Amino acid sequence: MARAALHISMAISPTKCGENGDKSAENSRVLILGGTGRVGGSTATALSKLCPSLQLLIAGRNREKGAALVSKLGKNAEFVEVNIESTNMLEKTLEDVDLVVHAAGPFQKAENCGVLEAAISTKTAYVDICDDTDYSQRAKSFHSEAVAAGVPAITTGGIYPGVSNVMAAELVHSAKSENAGEPERLRFFYYTAGSGGAGPTILATSFLLLGEDVIAYNKGEMIKMKPYSGVLNIDFGKGIGKRDVYLLNLPEVRSTHEILGVPNVSARFGTAPFFWNWGMQAIANFVPREILRDRSKVQQLVQIFDPSVRAIDGIAGERVAIRVDLECSNGRSTVGLFTHKKLSVSVGYSTAAFALAVLEGSTQHGVWFPEERGSRLMQEKCSLNEPSPPKEQ
Repeated sequence: MARAALHISMAISPTKCGENGDKSAENSRVLILGGTGRVGGSTATALSKLCPSLQLLIAGRNREKGAALVSKLGKNAEFVEVNIESTNMLEKTLEDVDLVVHAAGPFQKAENCGVLEAAISTKTAYVDICDDTDYSQRAKSFHSEAVAAGVPAITTGGIYPGVSNVMAAELVHSAKSENAGEPERLRFFYYTAGSGGAGPTILATSFLLLGEDVIAYNKGEMIKMKPYSGVLNIDFGKGIGKRDVYLLNLPEVRSTHEILGVPNVSARFGTAPFFWNWGMQAIANFVPREILRDRSKVQQLVQIFDPSVRAIDGIAGERVAIRVDLECSNGRSTVGLFTHKKLSVSVGYSTAAFALAVLEGSTQHGVWFPEERGSRLMQEKCSLNEPSPPKEQ
């Protein structure tokens, strides 16, 4: 049977303040939790460039790093000390802002959604960069409370998950609008060189994910598999080429299965240099699960591995790639591909795009995943470019 392969390249295209004719984000006050970290700092930098009039509050544990970032961002930025474990302190800070961006990971094994609850209590708009399935589902459970409070909120609003969810939604909606048959199989493939320049937080996240069974879907049924197994060699295109990727438990698998209705969904991730993948496999296979599920013990592992990861990062760089494959019932395959030379830059602009969509009124009240129509990011902030026509194979 003939099989059509449509190769689609996605560009992150966040607009500047007011360009869509929506409510302007200008002069809004945005609190960035984890603002002194790589992701939070990159988000602040992107927001300051896209909307220079934004008032940015950089919250973090390191005052010295905060002062350096504020100096770089200019007069519209300030550093604030916020303990997210203190409900009173958090709510008092949120009363004076229009949006909170929660970038203070890792989200794995977090006991509650305290920041989201505080945002709903103070009627403050919310975006997080959560990359944990349990946390994202817990956040989604506050949908009714957010609707009642008139609060727009997006969970998993980074690059992957985040932009990858939007890519999947675009592929599914495109297939349905073109009567290409029913979407049957959706696969997420991710590649990041080294830690992507993100350091200890990403390392802690990776170790915690190795302590979780991988959730995937086969013919509509949830299945569980071993973390960092099921290796595939995937072509990420020019500049990156073919890379080995391994199964990981990521939240976009469940959310896209449930929201987009695709019966077969999975996600895989790979890194470089190649021996880091071997190390991840060894940790998944030989380190006891009870250690990998304990945040304090994982932090001890991070302290051991962080110096060598940082050293290798200087050589490996921080290239990032997302590939999303969709197969339909009529045999047609579509591929969404995103690549960038710097993870820190691309995740900053990705998160900023979600933040601006909320500030400009493009997000309905409630808690939304990026692929849901309530978030509307895919219509407002991202574009699909089709560089070549379908080819028969």
